Amino acid sequence: MHYEEALAWIHGIARFGMNQGLERIEALLDLLGNPHRACKYLHIGGTNGKGSTAAFAAAMLEAAGYRVGLYTSPYLVQFTNRMSVNGQDIPRDFLVELVQKIKPLVEEIAADPLLGQPTEFEVVTALAFCYFAREAPDIVVLEVGLGGRLDATNVVQPLVSAITTISLEHTQVLGNTVEAIAREKAGIIKEGAPVVTQATGEAIPVFEAVCREKGVPLYQLGKDFDAVSESESEHGHIFHYRGLYQNYRDLHISLLGQYQVKNAALALAALELLGQRGFSLPEAAVRAGLSKASWPGRLEVLRRSPYVVIDGAHNLEAFQQLRVAVRRLFAYRRLIMVLGILSDKAVGHILAEILPLADEIILTAPNSPRAADPRALQELVAELAPALPCMISREIPAAVDLALSRAGAEDLVLIAGSLYLVSDARHYLLQKNNAHP
Repeated sequence: MHYEEALAWIHGIARFGMNQGLERIEALLDLLGNPHRACKYLHIGGTNGKGSTAAFAAAMLEAAGYRVGLYTSPYLVQFTNRMSVNGQDIPRDFLVELVQKIKPLVEEIAADPLLGQPTEFEVVTALAFCYFAREAPDIVVLEVGLGGRLDATNVVQPLVSAITTISLEHTQVLGNTVEAIAREKAGIIKEGAPVVTQATGEAIPVFEAVCREKGVPLYQLGKDFDAVSESESEHGHIFHYRGLYQNYRDLHISLLGQYQVKNAALALAALELLGQRGFSLPEAAVRAGLSKASWPGRLEVLRRSPYVVIDGAHNLEAFQQLRVAVRRLFAYRRLIMVLGILSDKAVGHILAEILPLADEIILTAPNSPRAADPRALQELVAELAPALPCMISREIPAAVDLALSRAGAEDLVLIAGSLYLVSDARHYLLQKNNAHP
């Protein structure tokens, strides 16, 4: 089996759809010898900011000298980005080896009428656990895929659980209220693992109740720990941190957006709790890790004059944050937007949020069967902003080229929406312009 064949088999499982539950992943891991029990974990859930928080945590732990596994989704550049140790992706040949090992076991489970076909995410998560078991990192920073309670990653017993923001997402699966979604996210809270969160509002009573039930403390951003931005620019943020055990002044992150300060604070609070479990974190590692941490595709500047910025805003909360961040961080004459979103998102609300930012908009289709039809989006744009120039270019490279052709040196080209769009646009721009992130 070659690498491309292994990927084709993994992605081919997607045709069976999504089916939440832990029975299949537990059965699969049992056949594999329960590799997930070989590692220690920091488990990160929430609506937005999981990937950035994971990146901050992994970078600080690595700067402290630990061997750190990182599992995130989806990938931005290539599939192997999803699982890494100290910044090095899983080798392709080892991924192929693992696929050859796991394929007959997946088929065995699929043939069991009581279990059924494992999902793509379950299979990928099992592959990641096998990879980490072989590599034996000191700790794995593990990002939840969807929800929490029934997510395939929720078979682990973490040392610490971190939960980012909570807002409406995947309502057809998780529920249509913040409280219902918070209950699903709270499923990662386990006995013996303290919890840190940056959630607010209706989610907090849910978390408090679950933490009482599990007998673990809950630490909240803005109450038990906090971060205050001192300055921000297109080059990043300087902020002060008041922590659970330590205070730090003038910390630097290069990731853009005020919300990244909160993500960094959440990661730092989680690591302070890990410090109580033997993972010491010197101040030098805090500073070096935060400053070094990167998370491509999130308010990432790929070019200047004109600015070209990409952002994988994938739901309403993310677009709200994007609009605020663009207006705060960049000075420009006109903004030309390339937009591509998925049809299962709050499309109308997203457009109402982001259209006031644009002087022109180019609609395209992310490389996903769930992509929203650009023509349907164009009709909504005409209703919401009838004076806004709106064009369609279904192919992403052509949409990017069209935006660049309409931008002057003092303008800003913003490519935003689904990570499927951002990934392809980023790859095209880096190749086309020999640019560097």
